[in-house]
Amino acid sequence: MKLSYQNAAQAWTDALPVGNGRLGAMIFSGVETERLQLNEETLWSGKPRDWHNPKASEALRQVRESVNQGRYQEADKLARGLMGPYTESYLPFGDLYIQFEHGNAAKNYNRELSLNEATVSTAFSIGEVVYRREVFASYPDNVIVVRLEASQPGMLSLRAWLQSPLRHQIIALDHQILLEGQAPEHVAPSYYADSNPIQYSAEVNAEAMRFAGLLAARHDGGTLSAEANGLHIHEATSVTLIFAASTTFAGIGAKPGRDLRQAVNAVTATMEAALKRTEAELRERHLADYKALFDRVVLKLGPDLAVNENGREVSSTDLRIREGGGGDPALVELLFQYGRYLMIASSRKGGLPANLQGIWNESTRPPWSSNWTLNINAEMNYWPAETCHLAECHEPLLALIGVLAENGKETARRHYDANGWVAHHNTDVWGQTSAVGEYGRHGDAVWAFWPMGGVWLCQHLWEHYAFNGNQAFLRDTAYPIMKEAALFCLDWLIEDEDGRLVTSPSTSPEHKFHADDGLAGISKASTMDMSLIWDLFTNVTEASAILDCDGEFRKEIAEKRDRLLPFKVGRYDQIQEWFEDFEDEDIHHRHVSHLFGLYPGRQLTEQSAAELISAAKQTLERRGDDGTGWSLGWKIGLWARLGDGNRALKLVGDMLRLVRADEAGNYHHGGVYANLFCAHPPFQIDGNFAATSGIAEMLLQSHQGFLEMLPALPEAWSEGSVSGLRARGGFTVDMRWKEGLLQEAFLTPDHDGPCLLRLPEGMSVFDQEGEPSSCSSASGVMELFARSGKTYGIKRS
Repeated sequence: MKLSYQNAAQAWTDALPVGNGRLGAMIFSGVETERLQLNEETLWSGKPRDWHNPKASEALRQVRESVNQGRYQEADKLARGLMGPYTESYLPFGDLYIQFEHGNAAKNYNRELSLNEATVSTAFSIGEVVYRREVFASYPDNVIVVRLEASQPGMLSLRAWLQSPLRHQIIALDHQILLEGQAPEHVAPSYYADSNPIQYSAEVNAEAMRFAGLLAARHDGGTLSAEANGLHIHEATSVTLIFAASTTFAGIGAKPGRDLRQAVNAVTATMEAALKRTEAELRERHLADYKALFDRVVLKLGPDLAVNENGREVSSTDLRIREGGGGDPALVELLFQYGRYLMIASSRKGGLPANLQGIWNESTRPPWSSNWTLNINAEMNYWPAETCHLAECHEPLLALIGVLAENGKETARRHYDANGWVAHHNTDVWGQTSAVGEYGRHGDAVWAFWPMGGVWLCQHLWEHYAFNGNQAFLRDTAYPIMKEAALFCLDWLIEDEDGRLVTSPSTSPEHKFHADDGLAGISKASTMDMSLIWDLFTNVTEASAILDCDGEFRKEIAEKRDRLLPFKVGRYDQIQEWFEDFEDEDIHHRHVSHLFGLYPGRQLTEQSAAELISAAKQTLERRGDDGTGWSLGWKIGLWARLGDGNRALKLVGDMLRLVRADEAGNYHHGGVYANLFCAHPPFQIDGNFAATSGIAEMLLQSHQGFLEMLPALPEAWSEGSVSGLRARGGFTVDMRWKEGLLQEAFLTPDHDGPCLLRLPEGMSVFDQEGEPSSCSSASGVMELFARSGKTYGIKRS
């Protein structure tokens, strides 16, 4: 459970990440000069604003008219009238540099990230002196800690300083360095050719975010002084640097504070509290917090091919990726657990959700603004949250959804004269809910216009309930938001000539089609639209029944769901992507949006739509196995849902393809960087989370109403075990298998209730006393009434 290297990071995607949900750092581990690239999750450009387009309502009428007449290219152009401004951007905080006075002629160099301890370690020797470093980000104390040690007394001499690419100043305090700064009022997306892309306000009362960072040091031996150019430490034996940061962020969608003292006072209080603890206490509190989450799941798929018979590691992680890939079971285990590590590091209770880059970004104009992209990427980030036993890490996304649901009511009303709430393709820390595209001056409707963002996000509210059964959460939080999204859909849907309910205008995210009038993106009733609305309506009807409320509304939603335009099978025996069997612009397109109903949805299953499963397989065959890193991750989950473990493992291997840091963006050849970050390329973290969730889907599924163990086990994983996976209904599942067959499993329910199990032939259920449990069986599915506080064993008779 570690990433290990024998040389320092040269590129940002070689560096190793730590994070506590609020603070993030990328550690380069240079010998003579150490760099920690720093982030604070609330540091964004901009401020709240009106993002609505007053012409949208009239533009909608015109677009629908063009679609009805089959003038799709014209509809594309008219859809520019539905667009608002681009979102703002997630920003880098700056850097912590440490310049050592021992030179760079080192030997026995090693740096590693321990997933078990969420700590980056570096070790090397210069002459007879061994130097060691450790870096971790503490959630309990909200600081980043850097521990420096020399094996001989008095051999540490260094200068440590802070800097930022944003406007800032440095102030030397008593044994501390303070960085004060101000964010830009606007940063344009990197793909938009703006002549003034980063805009600051010179006014004292500018409404942009203020921020502050504080660096303090403790030392054993030697001297310490603080000057404007940094902390100077001479002839110490060990040093502990502590970094804290804060901003004037006041909440998603709220105006940030204008008083820099707010951030300075907050970071000062954080530092004072941290300095009251020893380095050992800080580390102990960090480990206790982190391991309470990370240690819940243990996965073993096979032998560690990077360790020889003497237990000595024989290759670095980047070499393992290049040489072993998906054929190295321990590397697959590492990829799986790395996704869980990254989620804990980038998404914690009380904070913001993981964005396109999680919490790590070094650019003032990051790829795609490092925002939340709602047509796949933000949702994909949280696919493993429930299945991989990190439900608490899901909460920041659920909180963001609540804000968007409020903001989106005005957008639904002003843009579409509709009830309920709507969100589109992108959002940011200010909670934008309109379509992006710079009011039509730049954006292409095929990606900029997509009013299904809120509908997809609602799936996460339902899944959070489905896995934990908390009816208070369902009643007070999830259901009201889901209901309002359904109200929007009722107003957004229109009746076609056959009496079916369809959406118009509609896109299949980012993918165009060839129509009679040319290449276009706008049509009506894309398969993804229909699948998302089916999913929402299904979840709303079930939630209403559970809560015993809104009976008439439930009846209406169920009736409208049954009138939705159904799946269609096209000329290539594939699931059609659009309401007509248009030819694809790119048959190998990275998005597989029309298969949402297969995964992560639950509409396309062998139980409910067996006749469409072969069409779903054909759709994936036509798309091919290549794509961006996150696309490969999605396909792992899709093939797992189809029960093809060998094909899913092939996609894992495709994802474990080493991408160089200097490779250009590529929409058809993704993989991972040397530090296992998902390579679109460039870096997007969503693929890491998709890989983790996809591997979990290969081992356990529960979306059809019953638990199925090892539903897509590849032949290469003939023997293994997993503990701590989660299933819908509130069950924790442990399993062990051999020769490709389940040998035993243990099931621990959160609460009393029925549990449906699809078990291999010859398996029986026993209670914790070893007595056979009473079960009924029908259609190959066994029903057990499970009681909380008990663990049930499943063994071969």
